[in-house]
Amino acid sequence: MRTAVVTGASSGIGAATARQLAAAGYRVILTARRLERLEGLAKEIGANADVYALDVTDRAGVEEFAASLDRCDVLVNNAGGALGTEPVADGDVRDWRAMYEVNVIGVLNVTQALLPKLRASGDGTVVIVSSTAGLTPYEGGGGYVAAKHAVHSVAGTLRLELNGEPVRVIEIAPGMVKTEGFAVTRMRGDEEKAAAVYAGVSAPLSSDDVADTITWAVTRPSHVNVDLLVVRPRAQAANHKVHREA
Repeated sequence: MRTAVVTGASSGIGAATARQLAAAGYRVILTARRLERLEGLAKEIGANADVYALDVTDRAGVEEFAASLDRCDVLVNNAGGALGTEPVADGDVRDWRAMYEVNVIGVLNVTQALLPKLRASGDGTVVIVSSTAGLTPYEGGGGYVAAKHAVHSVAGTLRLELNGEPVRVIEIAPGMVKTEGFAVTRMRGDEEKAAAVYAGVSAPLSSDDVADTITWAVTRPSHVNVDLLVVRPRAQAANHKVHREA
């Protein structure tokens, strides 16, 4: 059975993607730091799900994980996140490092470790879940914008370097998504500030919307590569232009 590894699968887009890939016939390997959440999701999905507690920034742990797999046909690099909305002048270098580590080095670690198995599959797919923050800067984006611009460049470079090999590189760049925990983490646990991100937006994207986009791209015929797919809610025309109802 074709196997898909999903990082950051304990909640949000990662969990939704794991559900949809399993429904599409894949054996899914659920990875994240929160083992209890993964086990609950695996129970929900059923026999075609396995779990592995993994911190994508831990190089040795990632290599051990990769060695434990018998095969990998699809890798969904979803683990990531944002911290803070301070302007560049006031940004905390620790936050910037943390965002770079998970959003960029995490993708590097897992992709490098699994690339031999993706090549060996004869029909591999690497998915990188980036963000519209990686395409257009916005005020208050700071380190998150920088990290997502970096991973956007990683996706483009990897696609060039794998040209002629049986591995596709797909980048999915979501805009405004109301997903579990993302805004709360970014606002350092302040629920009121997190809610304000979506205030007046009647229908932001959901985790399922993004997961549906990822699954669609992965399940295209092997010769079809979706290089970059930007997906936003109708209310969002750009990072800085969002229609909000009174």
